[in-house]
Amino acid sequence: MKVSREQMAENRRRILDFASRLFKDKGFDAVSVAEVMKAAGLTHGGFYGHFTSKDDLVAQTLAQALSSDSVGDGEFNSFVRSYLAPRHRDNPGNGCPTAGLAAAIRHQTPAAKAVMTEGLRTQIARIEQALPEQGAAEKRRAAIGSWAAMVGAVILARAVDDPELSDEVLEQTREWIEASIG
Repeated sequence: MKVSREQMAENRRRILDFASRLFKDKGFDAVSVAEVMKAAGLTHGGFYGHFTSKDDLVAQTLAQALSSDSVGDGEFNSFVRSYLAPRHRDNPGNGCPTAGLAAAIRHQTPAAKAVMTEGLRTQIARIEQALPEQGAAEKRRAAIGSWAAMVGAVILARAVDDPELSDEVLEQTREWIEASIG
């Protein structure tokens, strides 16, 4: 039975959504194509109607995930508070793709690295727009430094087995960014 264009588009969206969650939660190498398709409620055989390979799936999943990864309503301090929160730390599958996948990108294809590069450029620009008025060089420095601190803090907070230290990493980074940005 032939699938309509609308159903094909919906199936592709489902595959990308589930792949994003699984990759962010488990990493690229720990997730198989069969697992993604099963999670999406589709058969493994249908995969190649949407993607040429797992590498293609990785790059396209990153592109979709990073395009929705943003400052939000434009209020920088509220973005920092929600990003550096236990809820975000404790839900990697639904969290930031940069914090969940950046360290693993170095082992991926040039296409995946290019997508991550563009995602980083876009996020830095979004943060620059959300920052209080200051000179262009200062805004760029603050955007890059804040984003690097935020992503690093989430990665470190997820990596430790001491809940108090994990919370402290998030809290202190949040306070440092808020004090630095003013």
